Amino acid sequence: MFVGKVTGSVVATQKVDSMTGHKLLIVEPLRIDPETRDELKITGLSYVTVDTMGAGVGEYVLVVQGSSARLTPETKNLPVDATIIGIVDTVHLDHKCIFSREDRANN
Repeated sequence: MFVGKVTGSVVATQKVDSMTGHKLLIVEPLRIDPETRDELKITGLSYVTVDTMGAGVGEYVLVVQGSSARLTPETKNLPVDATIIGIVDTVHLDHKCIFSREDRANN
């Protein structure tokens, strides 16, 4: 499982029938800044994920990969290997909040 930022979407009008109606989002994994340890930074990778939470561009999300991506009711038996399973509210590290969804929305 990893924390990532939704940076875009994918539209595929032609796909296997079982994928019809499933929203696809591009998510870039985040990592803790190794120098300051006070913020999350993009890793430079990107994944196409199935959105089960109604996430939007700019939101921080929890993503599972591999067989875990097919363990939600919405993705059971789908040909997917990355699924958004949560929208992140806060991230705390070393007794300090390094991300807050509420703070980000107010800025």
